[in-house]
Amino acid sequence: MLQATVLATLPDIRHAFFTRSGGVSQGLYTSLNGGIGSNDLPERVAENRARMALTLNVAPTDLLTPHQIHSPEVVTADVPWNADSRPRADAVVTRKPRLAIGVATADCGPLLFADDAARVIGAAHAGWRGAFTGVIEATLAAMEKLGADRTNISVALGPTISQANYEVGPEFVERFLAADADNAGFFIDSGRAGHALFDLGGYIASRVARAGVEKFEDVALCTYADPDRFYSFRRATHLGEPDYGRHINAIALAD
Repeated sequence: MLQATVLATLPDIRHAFFTRSGGVSQGLYTSLNGGIGSNDLPERVAENRARMALTLNVAPTDLLTPHQIHSPEVVTADVPWNADSRPRADAVVTRKPRLAIGVATADCGPLLFADDAARVIGAAHAGWRGAFTGVIEATLAAMEKLGADRTNISVALGPTISQANYEVGPEFVERFLAADADNAGFFIDSGRAGHALFDLGGYIASRVARAGVEKFEDVALCTYADPDRFYSFRRATHLGEPDYGRHINAIALAD
């Protein structure tokens, strides 16, 4: 697993950006696939998630990830849910100790949030659509409803597809420029007519900063470029693979 210094130094906060190592899955999913929505064998996914839960010092039933829909929707977790009742959302917040909340990613930006003074935590799945439509700001607002102060919230961005590997078409660029002309700074020429390379990590960082968060860290690792450590939806697509594994990125409060 990987950790961010901005969170690792906080007392009573446990977190992990899990890599693909340390699990039991095979083939395309080797080895720590946590994706309930993948076509991996369910018993292998369950074992992988149990290992992650153990790392975070919670029960396997208390590692919670939502059914992600690339949205700004946020839910508050008070009690565990099962795989069949996962809420449709892209962020989770809680103030319950020993309840690990997380998101699954395979190129999109995984964000973990913590206000250690208020003992409120959050996790958000920030793909381009979620970041564009406000999942970061919605997560911060949901944490504030639980008593957090955004001036004390630390945020870490885990492994995410890098700009060098994220080519997008003209409609994508136009959407961002129509929303804010300054978004032009997140695109560079890809060398292919009408296409550009998008800086998802930089865009996420800018949204976090504009939301008033001062304590932010990007682990600055690319999921696409490192197949030994990371799953990647885009890499799997380019290789013509039928499916891909999912990383779990999670955070928990100690007792």
